[in-house]
Amino acid sequence: MRILSGILVVYLISTLLFGQLIYVARGRFHYHKRRGLSDPPPPPPLPPAVTAKPPQVPSDPYPNPNQDPAPGDSDSGCIFDVTSFGAVGDGSCDDTAAFKDAWKAACAVQSSVVLAPEGGVFKITSTIFSGPCKPGLLFQLDGVLMPPDGPEEWPEKDSKSQWLIFYRLDGFTFAGKGTVEGNGKKWWDLPCKPHRGPDGSSSSEPCVSPTMIRFFMSNNIEVGGLRIQNSPQFHMKFDGCEGVSINDIQISSPKLSPNTDGIHLGNTRSVAIHNSVVSNGDDCISIGTGCSDIDIQGVTCGPSHGISIGSLGVHNSQACVSNITVRNTVIRDSDNGLRVKTWQGGTGSVSNLLFENIQMENVLNCIIVDQYYCQSKDCRNETSAVRVFDVQYRNIKGTYDVRSAPIHFACSDTVACTNITMSEVELLPEEGELVDDPFCWNAYGTQETLTIPPIDCLLDGSPVVEEGYNSSPGC
Repeated sequence: MRILSGILVVYLISTLLFGQLIYVARGRFHYHKRRGLSDPPPPPPLPPAVTAKPPQVPSDPYPNPNQDPAPGDSDSGCIFDVTSFGAVGDGSCDDTAAFKDAWKAACAVQSSVVLAPEGGVFKITSTIFSGPCKPGLLFQLDGVLMPPDGPEEWPEKDSKSQWLIFYRLDGFTFAGKGTVEGNGKKWWDLPCKPHRGPDGSSSSEPCVSPTMIRFFMSNNIEVGGLRIQNSPQFHMKFDGCEGVSINDIQISSPKLSPNTDGIHLGNTRSVAIHNSVVSNGDDCISIGTGCSDIDIQGVTCGPSHGISIGSLGVHNSQACVSNITVRNTVIRDSDNGLRVKTWQGGTGSVSNLLFENIQMENVLNCIIVDQYYCQSKDCRNETSAVRVFDVQYRNIKGTYDVRSAPIHFACSDTVACTNITMSEVELLPEEGELVDDPFCWNAYGTQETLTIPPIDCLLDGSPVVEEGYNSSPGC
């Protein structure tokens, strides 16, 4: 009986355990069926790999000006502040070394900036800022930059013919809201300068004075926003350059400061001079030989000696100038307006000139072509000359100084000026009455409209060319 009871207990326990196992198995199976899968589910997909970014560093509202930029980082666009390189900027200390070091560092970095900051007055000696440099270099002048004060302070080892030289650059910009101060007065007062010697004469001693800014053998240059003043001699020169843009600059020096041309171009092509003001003691803009494709617009000149092409052909040299346009310009209180000046004995040509929409205000010699240019009484008569042709004067209006005729065409005896066009030229006396009528000599052209004053001396047609004359200007 006990045996039967034991067997029954074992049976009941076995039945209960087996049923529980079936329930658990069914429960697990049912859980998988709810996901619609007969096999265990695959692991969830991993998110795509993401390269870890460095933490963002907030900009410092008070950056350390002495912190060295990352040299050699061609994409960093670093700012090379000259004060970080030791410039003092007090107007007395020599900051030349700091500017040279900043330039050297910036030259090696693409889209970099050499910064002369606002508030600083930086004095440097004659310096060559040389290339080639990485593209996009900017010299940003927001303070004042100046040379030593006069010839006595000028270092003996430095060139006295030029101060700031930018050489072999491409894609360079010189800009900012600062001032280039030339400290020119002591140079202007040298006894070798015109009317500065005894009894108003000029002494015969050497008279070299520095050009303030010179661009030499450089391409794609921009100059903008600056004030350039009181140069010892020329304010700005471009020699052997191509692709120059000058915009929104101011050039100034006193009316009687000698040889202080504003902008001088020599052997330079593709130039735009726009929206600028020049007042000085010599030519506002002077264009020398080897220049072509020059566009001048929105410029105010005066007091000055006007806009000049030349002088050309000195010492029997060849001169070639072409494709010059001057538009929408004001010339006031100047010794000349629009001038072409050549020496006797030269060769070559000046051609394709357009002067349009020019306002004259109290100008002596408003329109002048002078092929007998001479700076002394020793010039000889010569048979050869630089040929002048294809010149247009359109919408030239305003007032002139009656001490000289407002229109003056003095062309070579043997090489006539040809194809001159006059249209809507109206020039009235600033004060008083006209003393001399317009002057013409061997000048050929047409009047599309009535000219005031009348220019009856302009010859019609073309000159008779003598046998054996070479009409090719060689340009």
